[in-house]
Amino acid sequence: MKTRSWLLGNFFKKIIAFSTKASILTLLLVLTGYTAAWSAVGCDLNDPDRDVARLFPESTGYKTIYVAVDRKGGEPLLAKIETRLGDKFRGLYETIDVPYTIYEIFSNKKKVGYIHGVNQKGQFGGIQVFLVLDLEGRVKGFYIQKMTSQYAGKLRDAKFGRQFIGLTLKDFELHYDVISGKASGKVEAIKNPAPEAEADFRAALRATKKNLILMDEFGYLFQAVSSPGGPQKP
Repeated sequence: MKTRSWLLGNFFKKIIAFSTKASILTLLLVLTGYTAAWSAVGCDLNDPDRDVARLFPESTGYKTIYVAVDRKGGEPLLAKIETRLGDKFRGLYETIDVPYTIYEIFSNKKKVGYIHGVNQKGQFGGIQVFLVLDLEGRVKGFYIQKMTSQYAGKLRDAKFGRQFIGLTLKDFELHYDVISGKASGKVEAIKNPAPEAEADFRAALRATKKNLILMDEFGYLFQAVSSPGGPQKP
């Protein structure tokens, strides 16, 4: 016959065991939330159906492709991208496992271009910069989907975006230094509509150069140049 002390002891053992399991479960949930909070941040159009039709008016449909540096080429690819950019990837927006979303644009059954966006650290928060590209890699449209700044309206204005139309990877890779902010050639002609937001203006230019380099390295532009680095005179 089980004694009262044995029953109490067994009861408390079960309580301790339950509490331990609950604590472990809570810890796992916390760690999972922590990991999710610091996971790679991708960049997608808020409403692809609406935005593709608006950004690429001649389109009749699109296909979504997902790619990441770690899956495409790993550390060697990351090093190559950083060399071409002239700057290191850093922070939440530029980890090696960031998922990039490429929208292949079609007119009927014919592919006519791409839309691709990247996240970029701005002065007060993240900036999402999308480029509309033709099949030759020329910029057909420039769109800032998100920007945290009191001057966001000026930098998101269509007038500012039109200054990028016609530019290519070669223009940015040869004529824009993301560290110094020095530009030459056609990139130098891009005027900042908000001089008070110089940091965000330069962030938008860096995002554009990064965007084009990523598209090239992912195999969509094939416009690599032989002398990456700082700006060069035409």
